Formats: sequence, structure tokens, C-alpha cells
Amino acid sequence: MSLVAGGRVGVGARKVALVVTLGAVLLSGCARFDDRASSPFTTEPAWQDADLGTKDPKAPSSAPKRPDLPCVDPDPAVVVSCLDTTGGLVSLPDGVSALVGERLTGRILKVVATEEGEPPAPIEVAKVPVDPTGDGGLTSLTLSPSFGEDGLIYAYTTTGGDNRVVRVSLEGGEAKPILTGIPKGATGNRGAIDFHSGDKMLVLTGDTGNPGAAADNGSLAGKLLSVTGPAPGASAQVMLAGIGTAGGVCSDHADSIWVTDRTATEDRLQRVAGDGAASVAWSWPDRPGVAGCAAASDGVAISFTNQKALAIAQADKTTHAVTAAPSLYAQDKYGRLDGAAMGGDGTIWVSTVNKTDGQPNQYDDRVVRIPPPSSGSGSGPD
Repeated sequence: MSLVAGGRVGVGARKVALVVTLGAVLLSGCARFDDRASSPFTTEPAWQDADLGTKDPKAPSSAPKRPDLPCVDPDPAVVVSCLDTTGGLVSLPDGVSALVGERLTGRILKVVATEEGEPPAPIEVAKVPVDPTGDGGLTSLTLSPSFGEDGLIYAYTTTGGDNRVVRVSLEGGEAKPILTGIPKGATGNRGAIDFHSGDKMLVLTGDTGNPGAAADNGSLAGKLLSVTGPAPGASAQVMLAGIGTAGGVCSDHADSIWVTDRTATEDRLQRVAGDGAASVAWSWPDRPGVAGCAAASDGVAISFTNQKALAIAQADKTTHAVTAAPSLYAQDKYGRLDGAAMGGDGTIWVSTVNKTDGQPNQYDDRVVRIPPPSSGSGSGPD
């Protein structure tokens, strides 16, 4: 099954080689990012050209978007404008489209990037019921590893009585509950989901404003959970406790699971190894507002809300240690970033949350494709 004008085969492990130069805000070395856009959990050849061919991915298209058209951001990196507050972002395999959720409405939209002319309007492909009070609502999306065949989308949502993972089909019908009973609070309801293998789903839950619940293995709050064979009535096992406000969870489908969360004293990037051992890979006492993430074989990209930037943390390919401060990219250009996903062409997709939490302009909220840092680029897109 395909999705409207371009389906996704599954949540794959395709690795994209990107060359990143150490400058004022960039890393040195080579980063191979998982774009989650290939066949389920299979390795495909890496890109050899860090510049993605002869065309500069940061150059304006030959027919730039017209600022006089209704709600079309003139920035060629912007895929779509004037969304409601976003919640959840996942790329599709064609390299030019993605699914984005709206936190307050529960809508799941397909958005398509264009090189020329006016971009197409978002297409609503599904909708899930949500309670958006506080920081709840629709906060994360992922796709079935066999999405190309079954067309199933998983979402982390807040209802009137709990937080939960639900599943919705492109064929229609009501959302089916997969994992329910995750505690709900006045705050700390954000969650995140991803697949680590063909039958293992990762579920990151917030502490609902109660650090005690996060430390209690009898509670589903403030945990990284694994759900094997996610289906209605699935059970969960605790992989990691003590999570604060959930940011994102992302797997490289091999050696590492990365988790971001916010505590009262710092923001953290944690790594869970294949044997289940967890460690703090990096921490930020200045609390930049870690949010969604996208994993790679040798690093992770993280959206920042408070610092309004995309961070790229490089990890050693052997030890997986992060030994240098993550570098910031596109800072202060698009406002508060929340979602993060890797595109099939090497671009990094991000979504914004300016309408409810920031200082929105006439184009918010938006989905943006940030070109990968390339040799000699020196800074983010202008």
C-alpha cells in the first residue's frame, strides 16, 4: 500500500553519509544518518557524495516560492506553513514527503516538499482523538515496520484519562489502543515512540510532573518501555527509569537507542546499549529544551525548543561515546524546534512549535527541511 502520492516501505535502517565540517557551529568528521526511509531494518548503500550531487541543496529553486501567495513561506527550505502546533514527525521514503501530526487537533497530515512552484496543500490522512490540555495531545508518530504493506501509523496521545499509544490505519476506521494506562498529569504528558526492530517498539513516557513516579518501576510514568509485537492489549517492559519530561526516542536499529529528556537541573541525552546498559552521553545544565531526535550509526540529531536550533551530536563508531559538545545548526532561524526526522535525500526534517510556546510569525507553524552540513558550508542555511 502506498500513501497518496508516495508511500513508505517501512521504518528502515538506511544510512546516509554526510560530511560535517568543524566551524563556528558544525561538527568535524563524517556522519551517517538513518533516514528511516528504506525497507524495514535493512542496510542499504551509503551516499558517497556529501553534497548530494552537483546541485547545492541550500540554493533557491529555479522558481522560488512566492511570498504573495497565501501562507507560502518564501524560504525554499520550508515545506509547509500555517499548521497548527505540530506534534510528531516522520519522513517518507521518497525523500520529499513526510507525515506530521498536530498536537492540539490530533490530525495526521502528509506534506510534500517541492523544488518549483507553489507547494501542495497538506493532506489529512488520519485523525486520532486527543485531550490537548496542558502539554498533552498528539506528541509522537512512527510507522509500522511493514507500513508499505499494512499502512499502519502509531501515535502517542493523551486522552481524558491517560496517555497511550494508539494505532490507526490509512484504510480508515477508529484508532485502536495498543498500550494504555500511562499516567496523565497536569504536565509531563509528552511521549515519544520509535521501532528498534521488526517487532520491538520503544515507548518513552513523561513523569507527569512527579519524579517519584519516574523512579517507581510499578508505574509506567517516566520510563523507556519496550513493547514486543505491538497490538491491542500489548504489555510493556521497563528498559530505563527516571525519565523527566520526555523529549524523544530514536533507534539506529543496530547498536544504540538514544533518549532525550528534561529534568529540573539539566537536559540529557542518554544512550541505551544493545545489552540494556544505559548511560548519560551528554548533559546540558543550561537546559536548551531537548525534543525530538533522529539516530545515526555514529550520532544523533536533536531538536531544541528553548535554544531554537538543531543540535548534532557525533558519537564514536566503536565506543558510541559523545566526546565533543553537540554543535548547533540553523539557530534562531525557525524558532522553537520540536520534531526531527532524517530524509531519504540526507536532509534533516524538523517541525516548529511557535504558536503555543514561542513568538509565531505569519507562517507558523512549519515543517522545514534543513540541508545537511557539507564540507566548507560553515553555517546553516541563510
